[in-house]
Amino acid sequence: MRKLITLLFILSILIPTKNNAQDNGAVVAGAVGALAAIGAGVAAVEQMKERAELTATEWLLANNPNITSFSLKTIDFDGKKLKDMSSASVITFKIQEFEPADKPVLDGKKQVLLGFTSHGWINEYGIDFNKIKWFLIDEAEWVNMMVSYVKVASGESSDYNVASTLQEGRIVNKGVKIKNKMTIPFYQLSGDMYVVTDYSNDMKFIYNERSLGIFLKDTRDLVQIKRSSLIELHEFFFEE
Repeated sequence: MRKLITLLFILSILIPTKNNAQDNGAVVAGAVGALAAIGAGVAAVEQMKERAELTATEWLLANNPNITSFSLKTIDFDGKKLKDMSSASVITFKIQEFEPADKPVLDGKKQVLLGFTSHGWINEYGIDFNKIKWFLIDEAEWVNMMVSYVKVASGESSDYNVASTLQEGRIVNKGVKIKNKMTIPFYQLSGDMYVVTDYSNDMKFIYNERSLGIFLKDTRDLVQIKRSSLIELHEFFFEE
């Protein structure tokens, strides 16, 4: 419905209220062509999202046979800041297990699946999902990642203090808050300044203004995840 309203709004802008019949005909034809192109673009993106979700489900089934009943939903199909869809990016999914029943309740273990793409994963031949590197993250690993990120983004050095603050509070644009109090403020950096920490054998974390940068050592790709995506992921784990 929201997409339909948007398209109708665009159409109302493209077609003037006063004009002669010939001009109106030309404008309508142009508007229809533009809307057809928009519709095709929307359909293509939706198809990509469906294929990505299918691929994520297949990966989970192949690599985690112990998970036998679960929900898998896309959080952010394009969680990166870079606009070029063919470049390195990250696709995020939230996964929650449940007990099979009539109208089951999602109350089981929560995990997040991150799919990091490499340059050229979208090309003239379509989508190459072989160029995705997968990381399945549970709550404990997520806390470890966010502790490392918050430490590199702020002056806080205590793992315990950061972990307890994260579990009680929430990540916002300027730091970590507990209720309305800014408990751990982030550094204020310009767009060309970076702070780096070596997180694991697979990745480094880079703090840049309002972004978490993840550098994958294997592929040497640097992906910047939007702060809004981080907030949603954190709330998924710790929502009441």
